[in-house]
Amino acid sequence: MLSPAVLPSPVAELPDPGPELAAAGVTLRLKRDDLIHPTVPGNKWRKLTPNLRAAADLGHARLLTFGGAWSHHIAAVAAAAAAQGFASTGVIRGDELARAPRNPVLAAAEAAGMELVFADRTTYRATLRALDEPATRARLEERFGRCYVLPEGGSNALAARGAAEIPRELPDLGPQDVVCVPVGTGGTLAGIAAGLPPGATALGVAVLRGGEGYLEGEVTRLQRAAFGRDFANWRVAHTHHGGGYGRIPPELAAFAEEFERRHALPIERRYVAKALHCLNDLATAGTFPRGTRLTAVITGPPDAP
Repeated sequence: MLSPAVLPSPVAELPDPGPELAAAGVTLRLKRDDLIHPTVPGNKWRKLTPNLRAAADLGHARLLTFGGAWSHHIAAVAAAAAAQGFASTGVIRGDELARAPRNPVLAAAEAAGMELVFADRTTYRATLRALDEPATRARLEERFGRCYVLPEGGSNALAARGAAEIPRELPDLGPQDVVCVPVGTGGTLAGIAAGLPPGATALGVAVLRGGEGYLEGEVTRLQRAAFGRDFANWRVAHTHHGGGYGRIPPELAAFAEEFERRHALPIERRYVAKALHCLNDLATAGTFPRGTRLTAVITGPPDAP
């Protein structure tokens, strides 16, 4: 069984957020969801646990999910499945990766017992686009057996409802507040925005290139599926993806290193650092009114060295 989660996750105030934020008159605090659980941390816990309960209630023995080479979701599903007694299969984007050395994320998934299946990018995208269609589900069941299917990133209606608990652990939110989260598939942002009180807003920072319009559509779709309506209190910034999913350009690396030095806090590069970098640059540009309080959701721990 999964060990208990640490909830609510801590909130860390940053007394010295840095010269750019100080000059802009905004404050920064961190919602430390990376401390929720050692193997299923952050938004992965929030999104996965309601789905694990659903899979068990439906009598499934296998979890099937999808992700890229650096998908923290893949590693988290593998760990959670092993702890809860499920078999697991991960369909990985990029068939060339089958012959490449495993990176730390995929190695951790395999070590936890997940079967990795590598798909070419065209097939992968086509499968995800049609994932909810009966014919697609029939093909997946024919190949992998009866299984509980989790979409890429674990973002479905149950996941969005789980993420809605994040702002409810920040009881003092108001019109001066912006809650920020990195966005891969949209489930966490969808839930955070739905859980905000009146006046507070949510900012998602896209970590993939070319998601304009698509990510907004996904967040809206997930909100309607989870809550029966969509919300107008959020937006997605598409300026800080760093060149694409998994990319860490020198400017981002330098920002992350300075943030770590200032706060003595290691930060994950492919998601968390991009969100923090975006907040820093938006504040410098005067985007936030003076007196704004930024809350950055730290969705996961830094990668293993």
